[in-house]
Amino acid sequence: MTTDSTSQPIAFAPIGHVVRPEPPPEAEDAIGALRAQLVGLVLDPSVSDGLLGVEPGSDLVVLTHFHLGERRVLQVHPRGDLSRPLSGVFVTRSPHRPNPIGLVTVRVERIQGTTLWVRGMDAFDGTPILDIKSAAGGFDAPYREPSGALQ
Repeated sequence: MTTDSTSQPIAFAPIGHVVRPEPPPEAEDAIGALRAQLVGLVLDPSVSDGLLGVEPGSDLVVLTHFHLGERRVLQVHPRGDLSRPLSGVFVTRSPHRPNPIGLVTVRVERIQGTTLWVRGMDAFDGTPILDIKSAAGGFDAPYREPSGALQ
């Protein structure tokens, strides 16, 4: 028997937060420059055992809470550019969405205690971190029909 879980609230507690020592780039479409900056993922000491096996060069998927995102927005001009057509949030990477969860793959540059210094992060200073997973090609790539599959 299944139940409708869409009416049940879900609560998460952050496991850390983003520290961005440099200010974010000011250009409207500066996502590449933002991701190139070295950023700290400061984790709560209570989750330090979860770092076993993480080392420089590791690729990780980081889930964040877009705490500045608007939950009622369902259509946006991608990256705030009014020259781009209005699109539903589910085909964009906008922080404005019903559940403002961010997802990005980062590369670990160095580790200092429970702080991971990474490149590839697109979140702002202070953004709460919800979870971290190892990047895995089989899971993180789009589904492809196996070769030789029956049509």
